Amino acid sequence: MTRMTRENSTTNQSRILSLTAMLGAGALALTACGGDGGSSGDGDLDEVSLMLNWYPYGEHAPFYYGVEEGIFEDHGIDLEIQSGQGSTRTVQAIGSGEADFGWADTAPLMSNIDQGVSVKSVGVFLQTTPSAVQFFSDSGIEEPADLEGKTIAVSAGDAPTSTFPQFLEEAGVDADAVDQQNLDPAGKVSSVISGQVDGLIGFAHDQGPQIEDESGDEVSYIRYSDVGLNFYSNGLVASQGTIDDDSDLVERMVAATSEAFDAAVEEPDAAAGAMEGKDPQLPAQSVVVDQWKQTSEILTTENSEGEAPGWNAAEDWENTISVMSEAELIDEENPVETYYDDSFAPEGE
Repeated sequence: MTRMTRENSTTNQSRILSLTAMLGAGALALTACGGDGGSSGDGDLDEVSLMLNWYPYGEHAPFYYGVEEGIFEDHGIDLEIQSGQGSTRTVQAIGSGEADFGWADTAPLMSNIDQGVSVKSVGVFLQTTPSAVQFFSDSGIEEPADLEGKTIAVSAGDAPTSTFPQFLEEAGVDADAVDQQNLDPAGKVSSVISGQVDGLIGFAHDQGPQIEDESGDEVSYIRYSDVGLNFYSNGLVASQGTIDDDSDLVERMVAATSEAFDAAVEEPDAAAGAMEGKDPQLPAQSVVVDQWKQTSEILTTENSEGEAPGWNAAEDWENTISVMSEAELIDEENPVETYYDDSFAPEGE
């Protein structure tokens, strides 16, 4: 009886040890495959998704360059870059947890926050608005007064169109003397190229280089900032849940993005080159280079000059809130902290 009990005990122990070894091997296999869902295959990097505001174009070069140069990896991030379908959609996707971070325009970010979407900006990078009137250089338009009597394509509801009346007021132009034709973004570009309109309202660093490439003709701009009207544009967005539950990740993401932008400013051609072949929607490489070079010129204001990319001045946020309120893109002038969490502001060298 005693002998049988010992033999059974020995057998059971052997089975337990074998089972433990099998489970251990299985766990190792899952780890090697990234099966935990929270880190990359080597177990050292956090898998992080970034949803852009639109299909990739030159403005996004720092993200691709940062991946290529190992900047995000140095901060423990394995970055996956996803196309977007407009800033509003991106903001809402971040709020619902479809991606970890978003790249979106500040105006729709603020509007969605006011509507209850639980997100915040963790740093605006495009700090001088790219909003501009764009037209062919031989159109006869040289200054804001020349817009009177002209037909300008707009897209109702977006920030450049909603703030166009403020631009005209600052420029001393009679708004009733400018004919505005409402078109979707693609329609605006084709209408300028075909000559159906005299110009369009949009982001100078985006559409302008595309129009030049497609038409072969030079494009000129009257930027909103030229007449003293400025407000924040695109930047990083995180959900309130991510900010509360994983502040270390947010801090690393902001720092890596800031470093990537800094590196891309130093090497603009290489940064644009990092995007080549990455997405079928990309414009021609010459356009990507031009788009990024124009983007690199609008990363600061006089309040943030000399600071690291993505460092935000409270005065610029307050001004943006005031402009958006006047444009009726937000209902009231809420405090800055309603829209922006300054806990993750990047530090310079």
